[in-house]
Amino acid sequence: MKLSVDRERCCGAGMCALTAPEVFDQDDEDGRVLLRDPQPPHRHHAAAREAAAICPAAAITVIEARET
Repeated sequence: MKLSVDRERCCGAGMCALTAPEVFDQDDEDGRVLLRDPQPPHRHHAAAREAAAICPAAAITVIEARET
């Protein structure tokens, strides 16, 4: 899994940081999303997917790796 965030699109709701704090944080200055780990370990994949799904600004993109 690979993640990316669009800080310009982010509205600062903080749902990502609440849902997956190991993967996302919020900037102390503007409240927008900060990506802690663009390639989180497998144990954080479900939380990262949920955070992307519930983001009200759709500012998180999840790219799933292919199984080989």
